[in-house]
Amino acid sequence: MKPIAKVYTALIFLFLFAPIAILLVFSFNESNSLSVFSGFSLHWYKELFRDTNTLGALKNTLVLALCAAILSTIMGTAAAVGINKLRSRYMRAAMNTVTNIPMVNPDIITGISLMLMFVFAGRLMGLSTSLNFWTMLIAHITFCLPYVILQVLPKLRQMDKALPEAAMDLGCTPFRAFLKVELPEIMPGVLTGLMMSFTLSLDDFVISYFTAGNGFETLPIRIYNMTKKTVTPKMYALATIIFFAILALLLITNLMDEDTAQARKAKKSGRKKKELSDRGKKAVAGSVLAAAAALVLVVSLVGKSSDTLELNVYNWGEYISDGSDGSLDTIKAFETWYEENYGQKVKVNYSTYASNEDMYAKLKSGAVSYDVIIPSDYMVARLREENMLLPLNFENIPNYEHIGEQFRGLYYDPEDQYSIPYTYGIVGIIYNANEVDPADAKGWDLMWNPKYARSILQFNNSRDALGTAMYKLGIDVNTQDKAQWDRALQELMNQRPLVKAYVMDEIFNALESGEAAVGAYYAGDYFTMVDAQADTVDLQFYYPEPTNYFIDAMCIPSSCQNQELAEIFIDFMLSKEAAIANAEYIWYASPNALVYEDEGYQEDMGEEAMEILYPPMDDFSEKYNHLAYRNLPDDMLSYMNTLWEGLKIN
Repeated sequence: MKPIAKVYTALIFLFLFAPIAILLVFSFNESNSLSVFSGFSLHWYKELFRDTNTLGALKNTLVLALCAAILSTIMGTAAAVGINKLRSRYMRAAMNTVTNIPMVNPDIITGISLMLMFVFAGRLMGLSTSLNFWTMLIAHITFCLPYVILQVLPKLRQMDKALPEAAMDLGCTPFRAFLKVELPEIMPGVLTGLMMSFTLSLDDFVISYFTAGNGFETLPIRIYNMTKKTVTPKMYALATIIFFAILALLLITNLMDEDTAQARKAKKSGRKKKELSDRGKKAVAGSVLAAAAALVLVVSLVGKSSDTLELNVYNWGEYISDGSDGSLDTIKAFETWYEENYGQKVKVNYSTYASNEDMYAKLKSGAVSYDVIIPSDYMVARLREENMLLPLNFENIPNYEHIGEQFRGLYYDPEDQYSIPYTYGIVGIIYNANEVDPADAKGWDLMWNPKYARSILQFNNSRDALGTAMYKLGIDVNTQDKAQWDRALQELMNQRPLVKAYVMDEIFNALESGEAAVGAYYAGDYFTMVDAQADTVDLQFYYPEPTNYFIDAMCIPSSCQNQELAEIFIDFMLSKEAAIANAEYIWYASPNALVYEDEGYQEDMGEEAMEILYPPMDDFSEKYNHLAYRNLPDDMLSYMNTLWEGLKIN
C-alpha cells in the first residue's frame, strides 16, 4: 500500500472511531464532566447499575429490539421467498419498489404517519389510549422488514432453483423442502437481516418517539429527555458496554459465516451433506425458542394484574427525584405509600417530554391519555382556554395549603382551579469569572459586550432569544406591536457577530469546560454546571433586571382516566419528604413552604443556593405577572418565528 493510501486509510479510521474512543475514555472519568478528564474511576459504572430507571429503559429497548428483529426476520424471509417466486417481472419490480419505500422515506414522516394511523384505528375501536408497546413494536417491524427482504432475496437468487424441486420430487412437502434445502442455503442472509433489524431497532429514536405509549421508555428516548438537565458519564459507561456487546456479536457472526463457508466447501467435496439440513433445523428451532422466550418476556413486561390501578404521568425529562445519586425515588415511594394506606396496588407509568409544544401535540392528537401533566405557565393558560384541563377537587389535595400565597391567583390560572405550582425559577446570566471582568457582570449588557466576542452563548429558541433583547431594551415581552418585535430582532442582529453559538442544553458542556464564557440560562441549572465545571473554570451567576420568571405546574388533563387517583398523586408530591426530594434533585426553587422553610433543606442546599434560588419574594406576584411569557395569538407566534428564521438564515 502506498504511503498516501495508508495516511488516507488512517484518517478514515480515525474519523470513524475517535468518537467511540473518547466515549470509552470518559466513561472512566472520575468527575462528572463530559469534556475534562480528571482521573480514572469506575464510579460511573457503579452509578449506572444503581440507576433503575436507565436499566429499565435498557431492558425495554432490548426486549423491543429482540421482538422486532425476530418477527421482522420471520416475516421478511417469508416475503422474500414469495417475491422470488413471482413469475411476472413487472410484479417483482413493483414489489421491490414498495419494499424500498420505508428505507428512503424520512423517519419523521414514517413516525408521524404511523402515529396518525394508530390514533385513527384507536378511535375507531373506542380506545382511550391508542399508543402502547404493541404500536411501537409494529412500527419497528415496519422499518426493519425491508432490510431483511433485501438481505434474503440475493441468497434466494443465488441458490439453484432445482434443489427444492428435487426435494419435493423425492417426497418432501413444500414446507419441509424449504426447511431442509432452502433455509440452509439462505441462512447467511437471514442472520444478517436479523442482526440489522436488531441494531436498527436498538438505535431508533425518531419513529419510537412518535409511536411510544405510556410507561414504555426506550433508551434513546430516555437519553434525549435527560438533556433537560445534563447527560452524565454513566451514559458513556452504558454506551461502552453496548459497544463491546455489539462488537462481540459481530465477531460471533463472522465466525458463523466462516463456519458456513467451510460447510459449503465440505458439501462440494461430497462430505457430510446432511450437516446443512441439520443446521437449518437447529436454526429454525433456535429461532422458535428465541421467539417464544421473547414473547414470554413481553407478556411479563407489559402484562398487568387486573386489580392494579394505573396512573399515567407526563413530565419533563430529569424533573423528578428518581432514586439516582442516592435520592428518594418518589414514584416508587408513592406506589408503596398508596398500597399501605389504601390497600390496593398502583402502577405509575411515567413518561417524559422535551418541550411544552411536544407535550401539547401529544395531548391534542389524542394518541395517549395522561392523568397528570406538568406544563409551564403559558401552556397551562393555553390548555385551560382550550378546555383541555379538568378542575381540581382540592378536598383530595389538602397539602395545597402549603403553597405560598404569592404563587396563587397568577395570570395563567387566576382562580386557582386547574393547576398547582410544582417549581418556579428566574432566568439569569452565568459567566466564567476567570474570563469575565466582574465590572462587566451587570444587566443584559454583558451578553452584548464586544470584549467577549465569540465567547457568548445565546438561547436557541425564538421566544427566549428575542426575550433577552426585549428585556435589554425595556420592551414588553408579550407585546403585539410588530414594530417592537422588529426592534428586538435588530438587537439580536447586532449581537450576532459576538455569539459563539445558539444553544439550549449544549450550554452545559460549553460553560463547564470553559469553551464559552457567558450565557443566559435558568438559575437551577447553574448549580448543575458548577458541580461539573473544570478546574480552570469559575462559574458565577447573577440576575439581570428585568428578566424572565416562570412556573411549572401540576395539572390534570381532560383525557384523565382516574381523576381521584391523580389528585392523590399530586397531594403526595406536595408532602414534605417527596417535595424536598424533588427540589433537591432538580435544583429548582419550590413554591411549597414545607420545602423552603425546612432547616434541613436549607442546610443541604447551602447559603449561596438559597440566596440565588429564593430571592426576596415581597413583590413576586407583581413581577411575575408583568415579566412572565404569555401565550401569544397565532399570528404573533407566526411573525415571531419568521423573525427568528430570518436571523438564523442571515
